[in-house]
Amino acid sequence: MKKLHSHHDINSPRETIWQLLIDFGNIERWWPKGEIVDIERVVLDGSGPGMTRHIYNVGFEGAISERLDSIDYDNYSYQLSIVGERPAGLLHYQATGKLTVIDDNTCRLTYDSEYIAEEGREEEAEGLLLLAYELMYRGLDNVNAASSQ
Repeated sequence: MKKLHSHHDINSPRETIWQLLIDFGNIERWWPKGEIVDIERVVLDGSGPGMTRHIYNVGFEGAISERLDSIDYDNYSYQLSIVGERPAGLLHYQATGKLTVIDDNTCRLTYDSEYIAEEGREEEAEGLLLLAYELMYRGLDNVNAASSQ
């Protein structure tokens, strides 16, 4: 099993970003548009912990399905897994996102994940995950920039 650790500081209060992240079915609200991976549509199964969002990206046939495994409101953290058909040779993926306060107007989103990839596809899987994190951070930065104008 491989592990990834990533974090990004966002110039926005923790509560603002938290509200975006826990609105799990509404990823299109903050995911950056016109990027390498552009969301076409999202289909939801269920609600709250246990729900799955099926993300259909422009130019890709199948969906990436993410299940919301848990939300910890007290600690501003959540856990998700990629389920069903997994991209880039992923056999298992689970991540924990956590928001911490840096100051009144800045928070840090930390992502700790573990994954297993098909033999020989480990670099491809890691590259895809790091790209997804970068796009996530960029999208959350963009939402904040748009709301402050």
